Formats: sequence, C-alpha cells, structure tokens
Amino acid sequence: MMPRILVIDDDAAISELVSINLEMAGYDVNQAEDGIKGQALAIQLLPDLIMLDLMLPKVDGFTVCQRLRRDQRTTEIPILMLTALGQTQDKVEGFNAGADDYLTKPFEVEEMLARVRALLRRTDRIPQAAKHAEILYYGPLTLIPERFEAIWFEKHIKLTHLEFDLLHCLLQRHGQTVSPSEILREVWGYDPDDDIETIRVHIRHLRTKLEPEPRNPKYIKTVYGAGYCLELPNKEEAKIDVDRATA
Repeated sequence: MMPRILVIDDDAAISELVSINLEMAGYDVNQAEDGIKGQALAIQLLPDLIMLDLMLPKVDGFTVCQRLRRDQRTTEIPILMLTALGQTQDKVEGFNAGADDYLTKPFEVEEMLARVRALLRRTDRIPQAAKHAEILYYGPLTLIPERFEAIWFEKHIKLTHLEFDLLHCLLQRHGQTVSPSEILREVWGYDPDDDIETIRVHIRHLRTKLEPEPRNPKYIKTVYGAGYCLELPNKEEAKIDVDRATA
C-alpha cells in the first residue's frame, strides 16, 4: 500500500505543486485548504504523514498541530511544517507545537521529497533498528522501542518518536560528544544545514522529561561548540542517585 500523505495548505498553487510531485513519487495524496477541514481529514484518514502550512484560514497551523498531538488517534503521525515563516522563533514555536520537521518556502522539490522520505523512514525504522541496536540500556536508562518509552530511574517516561530517536542516538555514544551534524543525519535523516535550533528544541524537551533540574542539566550536557553528550551513571551510581531521591 502506498503511504498516504495529507497536505493542509490554503495556497492552491503550492498545494497542487506539492501534491503532483508527491503523487509522481508514488504517494497517495489528500488535500485540505483550511485548518478545520485539515484536522477533520487527519482524524478521518489517519495518514502516514501530514504536511501542514502555518498560515491557514479558520484555524492556524500551530493550533492544528497542537490539537493533533493531543488527540490519541493522531498523536504519533509525523508532521512536516511547510511555511513561508522562516525566523528562528517561528521554528521554535512550530517544534514546541509538536512538529517533527520544518521546511521553509520557497523550497526545492527534491529537498521536500528528501524530508518526506526521512520522516516516513524514521517512523517505521525504530522497532526494526532496535532488533540490531548495540545498546538499548545503560545504568538507569532502558529504551522500549515497541512503546516509544524510556525507563528512567525506574520510572516509565513516554517519548515522542523524535525524542526516542534522539535519545537512542545519544545512548549509542554515551559518554562521548555527538556533533549536531551527526545528530541531524542519524535522527532527521538528511544532510545537515546551518540551523541547529531544531536539535536545541528537542534537547530541551528531553531535559524537561529526564533532568531533575532542566536548566542545570546533569545527564544531557551541552559541549559548547562541539555538540551534546549523554553522561549516564553505572548501576551502582544510579542506585545511589535513586536512594538520594527517595530519602
């Protein structure tokens, strides 16, 4: 079965251009021209991927994205934001709303298709990759790919697909610094560009879920000018941390 993609964009010319190129690439495409219809179609069709414009009539794309993420039926569907807004703050708001990736208009068709392939591949590959993964646990951290969860100091933490991928990437190299370009290639699946705000936003989300003090991270550390490092205690050290936390 061909992957189904829902394009939500009020610009008829852009929507048609995107849809034609997706169909030529072998995808089944549906379209919606406003936020209300887009949200309704997403729930009705449960597509494999949603391409969502931000500047939509009736309900804006930020709100649609937030609603889809709160709905259990659509919470796991990858969302690629497609918009003319290119400022860093717009991207941060988009990722905070729940987007998986962000493509700024105007764009090259090949870049769009690469982003689409990367998102579809990433959503499908985690359970498969886990079968061959070198590391799925260390110290207080265990990753559960079937449920996109982490057991962290004996607590179950629900992760998004992207957060799971990012944490898995860091876990494979725990104790080592991982560069932004490595993270972008492995997690997002495309060659790096000069915008690392994408990574920063999701690192912040992970810290909120895993760090006792997200503003003063103990485990997910920034190595300035070089990347990020996941520093995990071993089992004995982790037990001491648990005992301290429950004392």
